[in-house]
Amino acid sequence: MQDYLSQLNDSQKSPTIHKDGPVMVIAGAGSGKTRVLTFRIAYLMEQGVDPFSILALTFTNKAAKEMKERIGSIVGESNAKALWMGTFHSIFARILRSEADFLGYSSNFSIYDTQDSERLISSIIKEYKLDKDLYKYRNIRNRISSLKNNLVTVKAYHNNQELVQQDKESRRPMFGKIYQTYVNRCFKASAMDFDDLLLKTNELLNRFPEVLNKYQQRFKYIHVDEYQDTNHSQYLIVKALADKFENICVVGDDAQSIYGFRGANIENILSFQKDYPNSTVYRLEQNYRSTQNIVNAANSVINKNLNKLDKKVWTDNEIGDKIEVNQTITDSEEGRFVASSIFEAKYNLQLRNDEFAVLYRTNAQSRSIEDALRRKNIPFQIFGGLSFYQRKEIKDVLAYLRLIVNPSDEESLKRIINYPPRGIGQTTLEKIQIFSNENNLTIFDIVENINNSDININNGTKQKLFDFVNMIKSFQIANENLNALEILNEVLKRVGVVNLLKNEGTPESISRIENIEELINAVQDFIDGQKELVDSNGSLNEFLEDVALISDLDKDIEKSEPKVSLMTIHLAKGLEFSNVYIVGLEEDLFPSALSSTTRSDLEEERRLFYVALTRAKKKIILSHSKTRYRWGKLNDCEPSRFISEIDTQFIKYNNLLNTKIKFKKSSESRIRFKKPERKIPLKQITNNNYSSNSNSEYIDINQGDIILHNRFGKGEVVNTEGIGGDKKAEVNFEISGLKNILLKFAKYEKVH
Repeated sequence: MQDYLSQLNDSQKSPTIHKDGPVMVIAGAGSGKTRVLTFRIAYLMEQGVDPFSILALTFTNKAAKEMKERIGSIVGESNAKALWMGTFHSIFARILRSEADFLGYSSNFSIYDTQDSERLISSIIKEYKLDKDLYKYRNIRNRISSLKNNLVTVKAYHNNQELVQQDKESRRPMFGKIYQTYVNRCFKASAMDFDDLLLKTNELLNRFPEVLNKYQQRFKYIHVDEYQDTNHSQYLIVKALADKFENICVVGDDAQSIYGFRGANIENILSFQKDYPNSTVYRLEQNYRSTQNIVNAANSVINKNLNKLDKKVWTDNEIGDKIEVNQTITDSEEGRFVASSIFEAKYNLQLRNDEFAVLYRTNAQSRSIEDALRRKNIPFQIFGGLSFYQRKEIKDVLAYLRLIVNPSDEESLKRIINYPPRGIGQTTLEKIQIFSNENNLTIFDIVENINNSDININNGTKQKLFDFVNMIKSFQIANENLNALEILNEVLKRVGVVNLLKNEGTPESISRIENIEELINAVQDFIDGQKELVDSNGSLNEFLEDVALISDLDKDIEKSEPKVSLMTIHLAKGLEFSNVYIVGLEEDLFPSALSSTTRSDLEEERRLFYVALTRAKKKIILSHSKTRYRWGKLNDCEPSRFISEIDTQFIKYNNLLNTKIKFKKSSESRIRFKKPERKIPLKQITNNNYSSNSNSEYIDINQGDIILHNRFGKGEVVNTEGIGGDKKAEVNFEISGLKNILLKFAKYEKVH
């Protein structure tokens, strides 16, 4: 026993050996909270507590598995297996299967995932012949989910006139009927959705005192990990189970409560002492992860929050480097700065790729980072999602662009012929495909002449096919005189993909809109970059070729090869990296515009920034842009208030623009509703007035020189011609092939 307890410091040991009564462990980032929770459970078992009477609730299967394995190594695997340890949903599903008959369910009830739920709701909407634009199945499912997590049953909904009125005002008076039908259908099918696992457990414990008493007697010792992330429903279940013995131990960090958008309620951890007046509070304040500078900087930020528990995180680690702040002119340059910085650090300090992480507020921001890393041949992985050009909405839009350039591209055609929906079904497409194969014609050729074909398709569908072809042809004509950005904007305007996503109104659809916006920015960035090429006009063909090259680069990366990690800050929680880049630190982006309107939302954004800072072990580089493209228009940006909230003694400015970075005075009361007003139309950006592209004092290069280009990567100079500002160089790049560049606009460095 003493062997594992000796691994703990005094602060960690105290809650570990505290056997009886309510305990709250406030654990700062990197302070060893998982170790405390693990060793505490092992200690209880060595003190003679029956493992069957210990309940441990986590938020991930991974955390539960790792803790159980660690406990098993101390007390033996067979004892560890007797523990009730797992996620909230898995444990409550286990209870519900044992007690299913109380609620009228079979013990082998099905559990519907999100897709199952959406499919059922969609069919109900169809049965009632409701307007799909008003009754979007995803919106309906999200509302049902929210109601269930707040313990609002169908009966409670109908008794709450405020909720009913909300749906009437939203032009969805049938919502209550859909909710009722959905619940009835699930019950009939002996199925529960994920939200039911919480709702029905609450119902079980409230309606049947004998069941509550049974599990109160069984679970004499209850442990909850990441208590700050619990929602109202989870909180009530845990409280009910712990009411008899009050041997409850919760572990968490209020400073890392960042899931308010998912229903997490920070008040659960803040009011623990009110719920249990005789509780003991322990604080784990020693950080074992980060340098002193990082810890102190993070403290100086989180102290700006008013709604928090008192703690002072400290560390005995080395002082370490100050946090660096870099400003770039555009968001694309930000990506190139990050890639160059990683490239230099790797080779100067002999670091591995997996020692670096790039964190951002929204998924769309990954694009410029991805592109820049690819150009530098630095392998990376996207956590929690696909790389930018693999995302569905991006592939959909690119399919339109590819079809314009190449109408024979059948995969692109099949992808978007009925997206957005235009009444061309799968059966119709299959008929055309068969006819295509039999007559050795492309699908586009057939659709183009659909009125002259003998395919069994009704006239209404033929008209829709005809309209589709005419739309593509009109894009082809327009493409002859437009650059890649102009034709992309024309496609988006005519096709209506963005409006379709706007009407969905879900967090997922908003993220997809952000990605499409970022595609526009990518095209703009591409066009700006093409200015340095002698024989380029920024056409759609050139852009698609560039994208194809980019996509091809990903295939060459070995799966086992160490990679730079790219992820949103939400996904980074619980992880750590030696070197962390936090990008896009601008007002209205981080903190987000929607989160700056109330104190509670702003404080959650600040906690998110705190989480980002505390992921780093050795080095942090913060980055923001002076300007950022939004829907292809260049907007001025204001540095995030969070940068100015870091105590100046822990930070240094690496100003790339040689101008003083100005921060507006941080104010909690300041509410921002709109973007900066200055907008620069694209047509104003020319080679003459876009100074960031100009390199009047360029590094001279000659035949045989090896250069490293910001966009094209490494290449050998094959030939040069001209002198002074008109000098050109033909360069054979390893990835991009032969390019003819104007040196005065090119961004490169000479390797040797």
